[in-house]
Amino acid sequence: MHFYISPGGRRVTISSGGGCFWEVMKVKGSGARRFSYRSVLPTVLIVGILLPFLFIRAAFLALEGTTNCSPIDCIGWTFGPGLFGRADPSTRLTAEMTRALLESNPETTDAQSFEDLLADLASKKNDIRVFVSKAKAMLLDMERKVQDAKREGSIYRHLASLGVPKSIHCLSLKLAEEYSVNSLARSPLPPPEFMSRLTDTSYLHLAVLTDNVLAAGVVVTSCIRNSNQPERLVFHIVTDKKTFAPMHAWFALNPVRPAVVEVKGLHQYDWPVGVNMAVIDMMKLHRAAWEHQYYRNRLSATTIDGAPFEGILGRLLPLNPTSVSILNHLKMYLPELFPELDKIVFLEDDVVVQHDLSPLWSLDLNTKVNGAVGWWRSENEGRDHCVGGTMGDHLNFSDPLIRSSELQQDQCAWLYGMNVFNLRNWRKTNITNKYHQWLQLNAKSGFRLWRLGALPPALVAFADQVQYLDPSWHVPGLGDGPFGMVRERLEAAAVIHFSGPAKPWLPIGLPELQSLWKVHVNYTNQLIRSCGIME
Repeated sequence: MHFYISPGGRRVTISSGGGCFWEVMKVKGSGARRFSYRSVLPTVLIVGILLPFLFIRAAFLALEGTTNCSPIDCIGWTFGPGLFGRADPSTRLTAEMTRALLESNPETTDAQSFEDLLADLASKKNDIRVFVSKAKAMLLDMERKVQDAKREGSIYRHLASLGVPKSIHCLSLKLAEEYSVNSLARSPLPPPEFMSRLTDTSYLHLAVLTDNVLAAGVVVTSCIRNSNQPERLVFHIVTDKKTFAPMHAWFALNPVRPAVVEVKGLHQYDWPVGVNMAVIDMMKLHRAAWEHQYYRNRLSATTIDGAPFEGILGRLLPLNPTSVSILNHLKMYLPELFPELDKIVFLEDDVVVQHDLSPLWSLDLNTKVNGAVGWWRSENEGRDHCVGGTMGDHLNFSDPLIRSSELQQDQCAWLYGMNVFNLRNWRKTNITNKYHQWLQLNAKSGFRLWRLGALPPALVAFADQVQYLDPSWHVPGLGDGPFGMVRERLEAAAVIHFSGPAKPWLPIGLPELQSLWKVHVNYTNQLIRSCGIME
């Protein structure tokens, strides 16, 4: 349908196409107007079409009691943007709300939910500014609660990672009792006929430094189960004096044949005076670093190399027993612990062995001392990833002492957990002396060279003595948080490492990974059942 207006506006006709048209109005002269009878029907049709729209719009305006608009604004809103030069109402509403959020001060509100806020506003008929102000107050309060909950969660998780479960403590007590009353629990380890294996370099020697009886049992059991030559394995378990009795009792009552295991306490070592004094000096320096870290973060937040530490969390980090545990730092004295061995594989107590480790003895370290994993290659991305971060993540390269070392800031840091140490090459170097020198330099610099831990000073001491191994030998990080690793990479790993707070024997352990550790626990053992160590 088309409208036609003649020049001068004297005649108005409507055409429907196909040659049909109606003359709606004819104007004669300048004053008198005469309407044609043929204009009645089209006029009625047009009015009949427009009136329902006007009626519906009026009804909406009556229902929207809070709408403030002029008739032209409302008509422009009804028939779409652009009519009468009016802007899109949604754009105006967005601009109004943005301005209210930026300019208004949050008002207090008793509303506990968004529904309560809407009900309150509807009952009081507040305008959009009041709504935005109260919504802003509610959002800010919710954000504060979320941040507080995250902080509390981090603290509780950290404290939970430091505790010893009652069941594991029970196991140690019962084993200590067995050691005192049961002669079998005091049987020699290894039996006299196998003593010669402890120093025989033709066997495969593995060292574990730990005071966790259950964890040590899992390391040994998993390694034997997945070994192609278990009869060639010799395990050296080094523990402290208080754990010696339960550790000895466990392996005496649960033989690991055909492998051989030795349990030795630190009090049984007869080191020269010079070595004893060096170990004591090392622990004093680590203790001083611990005290500095703890008391510096006691009252306020501080930073190390630009990384913020919140006061309370900074105080909690040094509370980890491993920070001042001699077993954690004695890794730097492996040549003194095993003076008659040429090579040894070091395993942390929070690892599980999934494949045969015997090929490690035939690896060529290229005259290096430490064989360790530091990176893995992503086939999808076509680049290497540092599994333990870079040197810059552990050391303070803003300090000139660290910059003068042989390390590069973007170089991949190697990891403790599964390491092959060539003890013969180690004895030819000054690695241990270099380690002590850097501990002293760190103390003189105000403990600014690295963060608390056993790894950072070792990174400097082993600077040019590390041979990086294939990443399939060691996959760390299974105790750090939500599991996001590719399952194929996890299954292909020879050693999986539960590094991080979520140890598999703790209640906070990740359920989807705990089964990889628990499968090596003998839940039929009477002592384990009596202490409530459950699957």
